[in-house]
Amino acid sequence: MLDHISLAVADYERSRAFYDEVLAVLGHRRVKEITDLPEYVAAGYGGSAHEPAFWIGASREPGPAPQPPDGQHVAFAAANRAMVDAFYAAALRAGASDNGPPGIRAHYHPNYYACYVIDPDGYHLEAVCHQPE
Repeated sequence: MLDHISLAVADYERSRAFYDEVLAVLGHRRVKEITDLPEYVAAGYGGSAHEPAFWIGASREPGPAPQPPDGQHVAFAAANRAMVDAFYAAALRAGASDNGPPGIRAHYHPNYYACYVIDPDGYHLEAVCHQPE
């Protein structure tokens, strides 16, 4: 359904380092970076340079830092529960705050294993595995 999603960040270097670390544990990497435009910089993550599914970007223009919309939530797929655990640990190391440790969320379904963090810009992130242990 979706081709890609993009989040506006306040500090591009900080956010790029954060997402480089946390997405790597899920098997994603920075595959594209746009630095040659005068108005903004951006980094795209995914499996190939032609298919970055997740982007972060920051304006080069002076002004107030972007604020995430209330309820903004991005869930990243994890192939197994160990990846969810690794995402949670990496996110906390990289500057995220805890918003729910790894565990089963049976109210969704019996194998919904997820963790929740808030990134340095205030975006609510989740890593989720739908597979049994």
